[in-house]
Amino acid sequence: MMTNQKHDFAAAAIRIEDAAPALRLSLRVKPAHRETLGRALGLDLPTRVGLRAAANGAEALCLGPDEWLITAPEGTDLATPARAVYAEAPHSLVDISDREITLRLSGPAVLDVLAACCPRNVAAMPLGGAARTVFDSATVILWRDGPADFRMDVWRSFLPHVRALLAQVQDEVMAGL
Repeated sequence: MMTNQKHDFAAAAIRIEDAAPALRLSLRVKPAHRETLGRALGLDLPTRVGLRAAANGAEALCLGPDEWLITAPEGTDLATPARAVYAEAPHSLVDISDREITLRLSGPAVLDVLAACCPRNVAAMPLGGAARTVFDSATVILWRDGPADFRMDVWRSFLPHVRALLAQVQDEVMAGL
């Protein structure tokens, strides 16, 4: 039986772009020293996992009770102010900028594409939230910047695998599967 239904699969597409390189730091500090270090960095270090804060072009994402991911534009110096308070707020601040690539994912089908390989209920992620999760077998950090706008931090070694999955799922969504 023939139908006259029309489908606009192009509208279901998502846009996948590489984000500009950025400074990326892994921070570990005891909760008792969080405020001191946060003041030195000019950032409010969130206390709840999944929350993030931004100031002066930098962002801090709480990944655990004593763990944060900090991003900032390339060339930003956060090591010097952190070093200045080390005696009063011992911490570990490691530059992991070369470890990951950030992909920007946006478009009307982005939730469907992410849901195909991510066990987290991506649609329930709050706007402005972020989380460490998995995309198939790759550990990623997923940032929700808008209703249909996400960033995904992927380790360089997993990037070819994640890109291939994203392309495959995008093709399936566009085909109406």
